[in-house]
Amino acid sequence: MSLVMLAALALAGCSSSSSSSGESASSGDKKVIKFMHLWPEGSSNAQFSIVKNIISDYEKQHKDVKIETEILSPDQYRDKLKVLASSNELPDIGMTWSDGFIKPYVEGDMLEPLDDVVNNDPDLKDAFIPGVKESYAVDGKTYGLPLELNISYVFYNKEIFKKYNLEVPKTFEEYKNVVKTLAKNGVTPATVGAKDGWPASFWFMYLADRIGGPTILTDVIHGKAKMTDPAIVKAGQEVQNLVDMGGFEKGASALSNEDAKGYFMNEKAAMFLTATWELPNYTTSPDVKQDFKERIGYFKFPTYEGGKGTDINSYVGGPGVGLFVAKDSKVKKEAKDFVGFLVKEWGKKSVTDAGVIPATKVDTSSLKLSPMYIDILKDLSEASNVTTYFDTQSSPAVSELHHDLMTALFGKQITPKDFAKQQADALAKEQK
Repeated sequence: MSLVMLAALALAGCSSSSSSSGESASSGDKKVIKFMHLWPEGSSNAQFSIVKNIISDYEKQHKDVKIETEILSPDQYRDKLKVLASSNELPDIGMTWSDGFIKPYVEGDMLEPLDDVVNNDPDLKDAFIPGVKESYAVDGKTYGLPLELNISYVFYNKEIFKKYNLEVPKTFEEYKNVVKTLAKNGVTPATVGAKDGWPASFWFMYLADRIGGPTILTDVIHGKAKMTDPAIVKAGQEVQNLVDMGGFEKGASALSNEDAKGYFMNEKAAMFLTATWELPNYTTSPDVKQDFKERIGYFKFPTYEGGKGTDINSYVGGPGVGLFVAKDSKVKKEAKDFVGFLVKEWGKKSVTDAGVIPATKVDTSSLKLSPMYIDILKDLSEASNVTTYFDTQSSPAVSELHHDLMTALFGKQITPKDFAKQQADALAKEQK
């Protein structure tokens, strides 16, 4: 999947209309759409507010429709979705990740194809950045409409760096010297919530890219490389080397992503490797003080001496969440109409109101945007590669195992060799 030149496309612009087809109100009770999403007001205020406003606008235009929401944190959401799927009780509309995550739901005949939503709406037909919507397709049909596009960076506190005369590291050796200086001075170098596995995986995925080359993890998924490849084992070893150096907050393997984020937001840690879904906290969020935002910068994950991934413009990222409609929904027609409406409105509002990168092209030429957001759009236009998150590409079973093993790797409860072998064995079973 090519995600290169994305910002050029985003900046090229796309006309977007907020019209909605809507039906005349039926007599009797309103049609209720159950919508489950993962942007709670507390931790994702900008996204929460946009969705709330879009729902309000839709209900005003469609007097016969009531949209009921259930909102959970991402990790609670994943768990609940599995439970609901196993009892065949998915909400009418929910959120899904792409690639390996969505596939079992499609194969279980639980999701409705959404190609007609796109094809029948001139404002959606050419709206998506190339390659993003395709990540939600199975056997040529689209089962999810993407909302976001993400790439991952190391965000850092410029004041802390300045205090200890630190430069932004370009190589992994330079990064380790930054860690040593901070740890020696009693400052937590980087924060990570390794309890849930996926935040810890950012470190592993980038090291695998820098050591083994930009295609290595995708090659593992497609059976062209082994998870036991020496470069992958070495990536696991380097993660543990950082743990041994005091590179993360103490007890990282018992902390959630929200816990870890708190360290960075409260300036108790110098760095936070995360994705651009966190951009609102550093650019637009009214809940975050302006002087904090001004102290935050970012840098690309450093290159690794002697590694095959020599291009610092190779990123770990890919599509964020998308929307699905349940195949068994009793209000399928209304649900599909709302999904189309939400995607279009999100494309316009997410840039200005949240400062996140949408999966649809947006003309930013007339918008007043934060310098960090403009810099990141420029980075996207110059990206040589964007590797979709390994746990998103994997099947849910392998993804869950990967998360558990990442927690164990950070907690030093497993060797890098065993970390790689257990996943290799699970992948080999699936690839038979």
